[in-house]
Amino acid sequence: MATLALALAFSQPVAAATAVRILTLGDSLTAGYGLIEADSFPAQLQAALTERGFNVDVLNGGVSGDTTSAGRARLEWALSDQPDVVIVELGANDGLRGIDPELTRDNLAAILEALRAKDVRVLLTGMYAPPNLGSDYSERFNAIYPDLADRYGVMLYPFFLDGVATEPALNQSDGIHPNRDGVAVIVERILPLVMRLIEQLPSVPPN
Repeated sequence: MATLALALAFSQPVAAATAVRILTLGDSLTAGYGLIEADSFPAQLQAALTERGFNVDVLNGGVSGDTTSAGRARLEWALSDQPDVVIVELGANDGLRGIDPELTRDNLAAILEALRAKDVRVLLTGMYAPPNLGSDYSERFNAIYPDLADRYGVMLYPFFLDGVATEPALNQSDGIHPNRDGVAVIVERILPLVMRLIEQLPSVPPN
């Protein structure tokens, strides 16, 4: 009987390793404005990573309308699930509202400082200023993301809407928010960086 019990024990599947928690901290582009949950950026990212053999739990930390100030204000609450990786997608609403780029920079710097203090891996996603705000504003705003990525040594995806912005077939009727297909393009393009971050975690073997 003991031999049988031992054999049965060894025949049971080994428990899966603890899932890597990925927090997507952002605005409506992350939250999935106008989309069903399954079509949102976090859900599509989770599906893509799972398909490639990664054990992950992608947390939707997007709040529609959030500026960098709002994202900074709720950061501690957003980190309550103790993520291993944070994708920071904030700043689009700052640009749309013409907020002083120095305030945007200060807020994002504070977020990156807090994440560094918690030893969390970060992917910073950039945004471009609307062209109607003038060249001076655009230059100051657009420089924020590469400057901060270099300063804090974090990975940078230069433009969250790369390949999607200004493409009618990939956006909803407002011309601002990606549709399901647009989100799929974003996920496809950003996926290699997310995979690299996961593989850099000390407890995760290369896929």
